[in-house]
Parts: sequence; C-alpha cells; structure tokens
Amino acid sequence: MQIISQFAPLPLAQPAKGTAVAMGYFDGIHIGHRAVIEGAVQWAKTHDAAPAVFTFRLPVENKMKGKRLLSTEDKHALIHSLGVEYYLTPDFEAIKALSPEEFVRGIVENCHARALFCGENFTFGAKAAGTPELLRTLCAPLGVEVVVVPMAQFEEKPVSSTRIRTALEGGDIPAANAMLGMPYAIRFAVQHGAGLGHTLGVPTINQLYPQGFQMPRSGIYITRTCINGVWYPSATGLGSRPTVNDDATKVTCETFIPGFSGDLYGTDPVVEFHAYLSPSKSLIRWTSCGTASTMPLAAHRNILHNASTAEKLFLFGVEKRLWAFFDPFCHEGKQHFRRLRAEKTALRAK
Repeated sequence: MQIISQFAPLPLAQPAKGTAVAMGYFDGIHIGHRAVIEGAVQWAKTHDAAPAVFTFRLPVENKMKGKRLLSTEDKHALIHSLGVEYYLTPDFEAIKALSPEEFVRGIVENCHARALFCGENFTFGAKAAGTPELLRTLCAPLGVEVVVVPMAQFEEKPVSSTRIRTALEGGDIPAANAMLGMPYAIRFAVQHGAGLGHTLGVPTINQLYPQGFQMPRSGIYITRTCINGVWYPSATGLGSRPTVNDDATKVTCETFIPGFSGDLYGTDPVVEFHAYLSPSKSLIRWTSCGTASTMPLAAHRNILHNASTAEKLFLFGVEKRLWAFFDPFCHEGKQHFRRLRAEKTALRAK
C-alpha cells in the first residue's frame, strides 16, 4: 500500500483505469468503517480499478475527534489488510478550508476517481458543509458513481467510535469487540517497571498508554498476548497502581503471562482484551504477593505460599477462568486444568 501524505495526485500505475475511493476518518476501523472500505475494494475489483482510501491526519490531542483507538501504524496495517492499494492522508489543516466543491474536485482529479464510497454520516468541506446528498449532486455531472453505505448496527443502534469508547470506559469489552469486529488490542513498547513482580517470581510486562489514546476502565482483564508470533493466555491490570506508584497520572498496563519467560524490554507485543474481571484491588498485600494487577493470576506456589486458603481458592478460580476462556487457542489448557484441580482439591482437604 502506498501512503501519500499530501492532498496531491496519486502515483497510479495505470491512471486510465481510475480508482474507487473510500472516504472517512476511519479512526477505529470498526465494522462500519470496514463496510465502506470493503465496498470500495470490491467495486475496484469488479471494475478493474485501483482501491484507495482518503482520510486525514489530526494532532494526537484534538477537540474534533475523540481519543485514539489505534496507533497510526496499526491503522495503516489494518487498512492494507483490507486490500487497499493507495492511502491518501493529508494533514487536516491542508484541507479544512476547502469548499465542498473544491474538495470533490480535488478528490476526483487527484485520485482519477470513478467511484466514491462513504458512510451515511459522512461530511466534507469547510465547516462540514458537505453531505452524502450533496456529494451525489456534485459527482453526477462528473460521471462519478457515489455509494453511500448504511451504518452498521449493534444491538439495534448505529455503530460508532464514540460508542466503542463508551464501552471501553465501562469495561464492556464484548460490546467493544463486537463493534470493532476484532478484539480491542494495544501494541505499546514494554517499559521497565519497579521490578516487584520479577523479585517475587511473577514477572510482568509493563506498557504505558501514550497521551491521547482511549483507555478501558481501570481494573483486571482476561487478555491474550502475542510474542514473536505466538499467542499466550494472559491477565492484564490497568490502573495507576497506587500501592507502588504515588503518581496517579501514570497509568500502567501490566500483563502477567503464565508459562512465558524472556526479556521483552523494548519490544511491542500485542495485548488483546477479551473480558473484564474486576476492579483493581489488592487481594493479597503487595508486600508479600506482588502488585494488585498480578494477583488474579498469581497461582504459582511461590506466590500462594503467603496467601490464606480462601485467597488461594479464589485465585485458582480466576486462573481457571483464564485458561477456560482460551482453551480453544491453547493446547496446554487441559493439562493446566488438571494441575489446578489437583491443587484445589488438596487445598480444600486441609
């Protein structure tokens, strides 16, 4: 996929064949965005044209759109995976003053557009004056087809990035994932933490949310982590970690991966969120058992040594939920269950 960062002509291999262009901000690449992009890609295949996307760039901190759901790199990768060949993404400042007529003329000429795709709520031109109806009117004399894709629905309401952000803020991961059409995931560089988990035998990876990114509700989540192409069941704690960090502004995403050992500092593993478990709270005092965010998965003997029998049974139950959730993905799940059941039976016998 070729990325063009200015509102300028696309370097088309065969300009005469033209393009089908999907237009939108596409901040989350959710199921509604995909419908628009996939429509343009399919039209291009049918009409021997090149599939393209038009969007625009905004500063990380902006009042026009909500907080980011994807990094720029992940957004590019997802759009490329949908079959897009050309990606036109000028800075918003370069296009915001264009009238609707100037915008349409620029898109058609720069892209050699034969078809334009957009959603029902698409706006364009200065002060968002352009609507899908106006787009049809302006494109008709140019011989350009306009396809307005109906908004995708979830639970009988239109899917939007705003709804996804609201779901994340409430810890409703299933709803967010359903609207995204994929698991909500992060891919941030692993940072050095306080080292408490490693000292206590439960090493975790620490990732910090960059400024301007949407964060889920603080708490503990069932997650899945990809390291060097291999997926591992994991648990992630998201919060300011008040017991070990007195700076409430520093939000840490701390992930414990049973069965994995290795140096991940400086890498950027993918962490997928699948279910919200509980608010962040210390089940066992951190001085003997580690940070609050690692507690639900701390079923190893060196951590359980200082826990009460009731706490141990609780932790076994949470880890069982983790492995049950990911049994379809992990062939080690059944064997792990057998060990958990044996240890849990022994605890109850005490």
